[in-house]
Amino acid sequence: MTNNTSSGVAHAPLVGKAGSSFDRKGLVQITLLSLLLLVPIAAYFLGHIYYVNLASRMTIIAMAAVGLNLAIGYGGMVSFGHAAYFGLGGYVAGISAYHAFDYSPFMTWPFSVPGSDSLLVVWLAAVILCALLALVIGAISLRTTGVYFIMITLAFAQMIYYFANSWPTYGGEDGLPIYIRNTLPLFDSSNALTYFLICFTGLVLAMAITSRLMKSRFGAALTMARLNDVRLATAGISPYPIRLVAFVVSAAITGLAGALYADLNGFVSPNMLSWHFSGELMVIVILGGVGRLYGPLAGAVLFIMMETFLGGVTQYWQLFLGLVLLGVVLFAKHGVMGWLAGRERNE
Repeated sequence: MTNNTSSGVAHAPLVGKAGSSFDRKGLVQITLLSLLLLVPIAAYFLGHIYYVNLASRMTIIAMAAVGLNLAIGYGGMVSFGHAAYFGLGGYVAGISAYHAFDYSPFMTWPFSVPGSDSLLVVWLAAVILCALLALVIGAISLRTTGVYFIMITLAFAQMIYYFANSWPTYGGEDGLPIYIRNTLPLFDSSNALTYFLICFTGLVLAMAITSRLMKSRFGAALTMARLNDVRLATAGISPYPIRLVAFVVSAAITGLAGALYADLNGFVSPNMLSWHFSGELMVIVILGGVGRLYGPLAGAVLFIMMETFLGGVTQYWQLFLGLVLLGVVLFAKHGVMGWLAGRERNE
């Protein structure tokens, strides 16, 4: 009788801690998403369109970081070339709008491909092309590991960057302006709030896809491939195709974000393909929390707020960013989301 009572007392606090940890994590996540949604809506009705567009930028960059987080955080693939997919998605949007504007075909041989100002067409093309590019790059890069994988993904991204720089038809190093905003049936994409809601929906879907993948058998296999690929192979599952599929899905999400970003700015340039942007995405993932579902969102909000508000005060805002990043690495290894919501991973 005494043993049963002591056992019940011993286990009660554990249940309480688990419940409070879950409640805290859920509260932080809901608060973050709610603020991202409600603040731009309030800013729009108050006439502050700048802040609506700023929120759209946060949302798009967070979406690109969600893609990178799938590769780095969940798959253990430290890619330093995800700007290639972000930039390719941007160029798909820009080139499509360019040919739709002057009614010229993209190709005349062996068959004619017209331009389009439809967002659905642009998104589909961006996702397919980025997935195909990632399939080729991943098939080669994933045969290496460690620093070699990092360098080969960087090398491929730089090849695409220099190609865009030397492509005078679409602006070369000067970039390509987008004279018309791509359209979406039943929605006015030229309206700042509407476009933000489109981007917000894309971010939520990207996070939902990531969450669904990681809760499936595929996610379990990807996690084991990151932790111990030898044990996974011993179980009869080859780590290579698992990582390749995750790499392709990661690139497709980042490419879709690039297409949204180009439409938001009305401009696309080789800077979207630069290794600097790959580094920024990696910093955002680390700031928010590597391998955490809401980490990219928290990291993107923090990064862009520091860039916008500190950048308006001093040109040395990167110094403060470096200090924050150093603090996260030393004292909050699970990122901002880990610090706010607890150490348990949100997979």
